[in-house]
Amino acid sequence: MNAQKKSLYSLTIDELRTYLKDSGLAKFAADQVYNWIFKKYQFDMDKWTNVSSKVKENLLENFDTSLPKIVWNGLSSDGTRKFLVGMSDSNTVEAVAIPAKNNRLTLCVSSQIGCAIGCTFCHTGTMGLTRHLTTGEIVGQYTAVTKWLRDNVDEEARLTNIVYMGQGEPLHNFENVKQATKVFMQDQGIGLGQRKITLSTSGLVPQIEKLQDFPPVNVAISLHAAHNNIRTELMPINKAYDLERLFGAIKKIPLKAHRYITYEYILISELNDRPEDIEGLCDLLDKKVSKVNLIPFNEYPESRFKRPSDKQIEWFQNELMRRGYICTTRITKGNDILAACGQLKSEHDKLNLWD
Repeated sequence: MNAQKKSLYSLTIDELRTYLKDSGLAKFAADQVYNWIFKKYQFDMDKWTNVSSKVKENLLENFDTSLPKIVWNGLSSDGTRKFLVGMSDSNTVEAVAIPAKNNRLTLCVSSQIGCAIGCTFCHTGTMGLTRHLTTGEIVGQYTAVTKWLRDNVDEEARLTNIVYMGQGEPLHNFENVKQATKVFMQDQGIGLGQRKITLSTSGLVPQIEKLQDFPPVNVAISLHAAHNNIRTELMPINKAYDLERLFGAIKKIPLKAHRYITYEYILISELNDRPEDIEGLCDLLDKKVSKVNLIPFNEYPESRFKRPSDKQIEWFQNELMRRGYICTTRITKGNDILAACGQLKSEHDKLNLWD
């Protein structure tokens, strides 16, 4: 994307209408443009047959209309597809399209190039942070992947859900993620409902406290341990924002009726899968508004942690359910292409993929 111009894909419908009106152009053209780019995924302006040449010339002159590039993609045996998405400065991120029942197709999007949080169980955490993604680059992952799927798999392909669980800490890039979420939710465009978008955070307390100023989407907390010493070992952020501070902020999150907070809990053998961890979770979580999503650890090269046995995973889930908690175990998807949770890391520097 052109860093000198604002991305066309970063505007809400009202912002585009206002821009056109202030430019002396027809305000209704915003709806036409939105339909072309977010409904039909047609980015060649020559084919925008109902949009005036003046509008098209103005947008080309004043906005960046380029999309991120799909540099590489890999298909897992379970249907999960990982995309290496290239930005205009040659940095890359990974996005993962995950199929589920009822024709759901969830896109796991990245919010940063790299990540500053440094969770010890996460492959992305070994990268460090390069920079934030812009709003246009976040929305661009969705549009570029959708266009690729329509061109190469199914012309009616549609991503139905978004999870901010790719590379980066979404709340570290608060304003761009917030604006991208607004764009995703525009009825005239992509039109995803509140319940179709999940915002995940490792526990950045000052930003959690700002969530009353964020669109009311699903919230997932990367908890991963019920005791400070173990959580600090897994997540260095716990040194600054320990469990007491984290749950003090969580209690302030505005929850609509019948909404839950999801707690992501990565199960690691002989570290956080013990009886005392069950008791710790029960002390921390209000079962009326809490869902626990267990994620069996996905091993990657050089990782020092191990996945628990299937028997141990089942025991842990059953113990929480016996105590009245909603608890699910995430089915590992994309493991054979390093697309599973915690495995994402851009490797384009080792591959000559930009040629």
